[in-house]
Amino acid sequence: MEEFDEIRPYEAGEMKQAFEDLLSDRQFNAIMKGFAPWLPKGLRNGLLRLTFTGVKTPLGFQLRFMKPIVNHIIRKHTDGCTFDRSLLPADKQGPRYTFVSNHRDIVLDSAFLDVMLIKAGHPTTVEIGIGDNLLIYPWIKRLVRMNKAFTVRRGLTPKEMLRSSQLMSSYIHYAVTQKKENIWIAQREGRAKDSDDRTQESVLKMLAMGGMGENMADKLRDLNIVPLTISYEYDPCDYLKAQEFQQKRDNPAFKKSKQDDLDNMKTGIFGYKGRVHYHCGTPINAWIDELAGLSKNEFYAALAQRMDCEIHVGYRLYPANYVAADQLSGRIDYADHYTQQDVQTFNHYLDGQLAKIRIPNKDEAFLRERMLTMYANPLRNKMAVESE
Repeated sequence: MEEFDEIRPYEAGEMKQAFEDLLSDRQFNAIMKGFAPWLPKGLRNGLLRLTFTGVKTPLGFQLRFMKPIVNHIIRKHTDGCTFDRSLLPADKQGPRYTFVSNHRDIVLDSAFLDVMLIKAGHPTTVEIGIGDNLLIYPWIKRLVRMNKAFTVRRGLTPKEMLRSSQLMSSYIHYAVTQKKENIWIAQREGRAKDSDDRTQESVLKMLAMGGMGENMADKLRDLNIVPLTISYEYDPCDYLKAQEFQQKRDNPAFKKSKQDDLDNMKTGIFGYKGRVHYHCGTPINAWIDELAGLSKNEFYAALAQRMDCEIHVGYRLYPANYVAADQLSGRIDYADHYTQQDVQTFNHYLDGQLAKIRIPNKDEAFLRERMLTMYANPLRNKMAVESE
């Protein structure tokens, strides 16, 4: 385990000290005060300690603290969250899985999955990879490590990136095969801001660096990789993504600040999402042997393409997807999939999101087109797979 100390989540024996360090953090206390400003600090921390009594593992922390919070978010900020896991039996003695999914929300993609796995009878949740660019305060790093997160290092030199990728891959293999943990990882670095979800070959190559298999396929087979599709009816960060598109258009050197990242996290958590659906595609172990005989480059290209097909065909489409596609094309190709009320609802929603954007030289037409594209692309990608 020592070789993974710099990136791994906390272990059971470290949880008590981590919790004490969290309670002594000034910034964390300021945030907790915001939730209960009428409680004195001593009483507030005393109640947290009482609640923490008996929590000895990261899974216990998730079940005690995070599960109620995530269920509250589902009730208050969605119109329901559903999970199609028909291809994954809930076998306590069976294999653990590596979920490779499209990426919609920095925090909730894995948090919603955790709740649904436990509800479906699976014995554990997921460990997640989170970029160190988001761990901007010590309390955030402590909290995510308590919550089964391992660290993905960003902004490295090529040599550092190679070492980091090898270490992370070895840890993921260790977590799945030895610790018997599930893993969630995004199919690409960062979110696809236009919702054109594509698997980066570099992610698959990283996963194949670790493990004991004799070849690429064997190493990946050990991870029980499941393509996972996440579908949001409404993306609360859509206007922030559109805003960033214009900022980068007007200034190619534009980069988000740390505060921008925090604003995205807050908006993603507390914004309205409508209906949310998770769909498990066919695990790659069922078809990876079909890629035998390909060269290394051909193998990863074919694997990424097949992963994309599994993810794209798993989208759950909503009226907004069809309305957006027709508004972009200027036709009514999908009119059978929505009503006039659906059109009015979606247009009202877009107007409200666009009104939140406050930047110099605001380009309404460009911003609207960017947001329409975000909602049209899942439909376009699913139709492309189904037409093959």
